Amino acid sequence: MKVWEKSRYKDEYEKELEYIETILRKNVDDFVGRYPHVSVNNRYRAEENVLWTSSFFVGMCFLAYEHSGDELFLKYEKEHLKSFEDRLVNRQGISHDLGFLYTLSCVADYKVTGNPEGDRIAYKAAQLLAQRYNEKGKYIQAWGEMGAAYPNVKIIIDTMLNLPLLYWTGEPDMIEIAKNHAITASATLVRPDYSTYHTYLMDPDTGRAVCGKTHQGHRDESTWARGQGWAVYGYALSYRYTEEPVFLEVAQKTAEVFIKNLPKNLVPYWDFDFTDQNPDIRDTSAASIFVCGLLELCNDVAEEKATEYLALAEEIMKSLREQYSTRGLKDSNGILTEGMYHRYDGQEECTIWGDYFYMEALMTLTRNRRLYW
Repeated sequence: MKVWEKSRYKDEYEKELEYIETILRKNVDDFVGRYPHVSVNNRYRAEENVLWTSSFFVGMCFLAYEHSGDELFLKYEKEHLKSFEDRLVNRQGISHDLGFLYTLSCVADYKVTGNPEGDRIAYKAAQLLAQRYNEKGKYIQAWGEMGAAYPNVKIIIDTMLNLPLLYWTGEPDMIEIAKNHAITASATLVRPDYSTYHTYLMDPDTGRAVCGKTHQGHRDESTWARGQGWAVYGYALSYRYTEEPVFLEVAQKTAEVFIKNLPKNLVPYWDFDFTDQNPDIRDTSAASIFVCGLLELCNDVAEEKATEYLALAEEIMKSLREQYSTRGLKDSNGILTEGMYHRYDGQEECTIWGDYFYMEALMTLTRNRRLYW
């Protein structure tokens, strides 16, 4: 299904994109080499380029350029590339998150502008990501140096959105690593009922899967909402690149779990332990990621199911637009309120990844846009 041809609220989406671009224009000069992460009182501060989130503002600038054609959004292209290359050289924050970091900063740059520097730097990042692969266990290790200082290491569901960097290279060895990790994650991080663990402990010496845990969820056996969103979108993207039927099945079934746990206003609580009868803090970033996953699935499922997914995606977007916008907040430089990082560290705030995925969804709903992932 071509969702941009079927979506019902294009005028509202265009107004939202214009609003986002107004915010970005005010911030273009403020986030160069230092980037937004999680707001404080709904206002972002510039953070050193050492976090997993540094690329999302850059990705929003590329989306804004594609939408508006305004060269202002490319003003600091060279400076952004230098900052991200310096990060590789200095090995700052090298982890499973290389895909987030270099897809939206460098792959997007190459796809939008044709700049070969973006291609070169992104490829270097992909090589580093591939080096985190454990052949025995067929997984990409999450945090930390490879196998060091832990009796067990971790894999995490977030990595599903980092795999596109490997797929993008087109190199058989890197594609195989990405596919194998997705298969391993489907047998460990994805439970038999298609809910998800945030993390899974792995023995780095044998590759043996040990047990499921959480890092940001409510408890080990609960389902962290953002993690479930990563699974939906990540497996949908793995299916796009590989056409492996199992990945489409996992994407759809994890989507159904997400749908079953949506509250009345369609913006999930941060963990599925919480409901309208037992409420807690919501996470608008989880909602935005999930919408992107649903819209990706619309490309691959039967027309009737695609129509159902699109309708739900648009209702979630309506809830985000009407109830969680920063419109009217005089001092905010973010887009969506009530996102969450950790339960006790960055809750009920703007999150730059939530803003990015909200903007990406708006672009998908209005045009035949370029996929950065």
